[in-house]
Amino acid sequence: MQEAFQQVLESLKKWQPKHDISLESLQQAGSNRQYFRFQHEGRSYILTYNPANTPENNAFVEFTKHFSSKSLNVPSIVYSDDELRFYVQSDLGDLSLFDVMKQEGFTENVKALFKKTCTSLAKLQVIGGQDLDYGNCIATRSFDKQAIYSDLLYFLYYFVRALDLPYDKNLLLNDFEMLSSYLMQEESHHFMHRDCQSRNVMLKDGEAYFIDYQGGMQGALQYDIASLLWQARAQMPYDWRDELVGYYFDEVNGLLKGRLDRQNFLDSYDGFVLIRMLQTLGAYGFRGLFERKPHFIASIPFALKNLKWFLENKKLPVRLPALQKVLQDIISDEIMQKFEPVVAGPETPLVIHVNSFSYRKGIPEDLHGNGGGFVFDCRGILNPGRIEEYKTQTGRDKAVQEFLIHKTSMPAFLQHVFGMVDISVEDYIKRGFEGLTISFGCTGGQHRSVYAADRLAQHLKEKYKVNTIVKHVEQEAKNWINERY
Repeated sequence: MQEAFQQVLESLKKWQPKHDISLESLQQAGSNRQYFRFQHEGRSYILTYNPANTPENNAFVEFTKHFSSKSLNVPSIVYSDDELRFYVQSDLGDLSLFDVMKQEGFTENVKALFKKTCTSLAKLQVIGGQDLDYGNCIATRSFDKQAIYSDLLYFLYYFVRALDLPYDKNLLLNDFEMLSSYLMQEESHHFMHRDCQSRNVMLKDGEAYFIDYQGGMQGALQYDIASLLWQARAQMPYDWRDELVGYYFDEVNGLLKGRLDRQNFLDSYDGFVLIRMLQTLGAYGFRGLFERKPHFIASIPFALKNLKWFLENKKLPVRLPALQKVLQDIISDEIMQKFEPVVAGPETPLVIHVNSFSYRKGIPEDLHGNGGGFVFDCRGILNPGRIEEYKTQTGRDKAVQEFLIHKTSMPAFLQHVFGMVDISVEDYIKRGFEGLTISFGCTGGQHRSVYAADRLAQHLKEKYKVNTIVKHVEQEAKNWINERY
């Protein structure tokens, strides 16, 4: 990783040979892309590094250039590597539509922002789709019958089968064929973002901008608005969804000079809501149930809640008896309870004590009554303390964190730690246990163990809302000595 990081800096010198650029890493989302922010001549930029998927990079760069030429609300591309390993785009900031929704709740301001997003989306699809070279698409040029059928198989293989639910294969595949054929009756000549959710809508200067459309293709208008309004984690009020899809229809129909029929559009829209929900469950199944990524497992209950309401309040667009049976099994109380998240409440007695320590001084004693817990050895991870510039820093310093994230096996190590610890935490919350001690050790108790302890504490607080206390044994001892003398 260090060599690749250096290659990025060297390539950036082709763009700005007379300037030194310092990259600050940003949090990764669900993909393998890595994001960096840097400042140059008073402006902020985002660098996306994705050497393993240059076709994806090419799609984003070429789509963005096209959309920018039509003055649509997207970032601008300012530089791309000759080999398309990375590209640089204008910085739209850190505030997404999802962030505002979570901060404010479902206020009138948030509704107004969603309406602005609907307006921008209509323009992206209709105006952006005009003269667009779909030859840059990374998988398929259009969301055709085969693509729809593939999404349904994705749902079958990675969610239905993962739950070991009974189904008649031939009858279910017949229903998949029926649904795919029905959805293909809709006009599909416009740009389809493919992942239009509030996390991919950035807010800047009061306007809504789109990002992460590298998976875009030609398709029906209804798919993106269904994705936006039925995003699982958003849990938007259902009356808002009906109001906003009506607002979107008026916006897009205005661009198309009134040639859409409202009722036909809305009837097909329900079908696209269904296919989007099933595609989402397939993705959560693959990323969560197979790859064991916690964020996707935690998202499953929200998706099931969406599906349950849809089945109880909407009608399937065509008769699909085998699929209907599978969907009813999925929203059964047994399955819903299986994915219901375990979260600590005000009466939960559990307190988790997370320590970092130095093996030179010995493993900390459990003082909180459990008599067990976990001790993780971080010494198998490359030590930042061997590098001169990091010797006086700790795992709480940004430079050390960058080193551990990008140049060591720490991310993979923590993923395994989270998986093991989560099992005990969920069980302890359910059973009313009062204490759990988890300790991370390294040679000096300064870099690796400090970083790992902080990350685990953050994970437990965010996922389980559980009372978590962090103690950096070696660093607190040093601070005490410094204060004393």
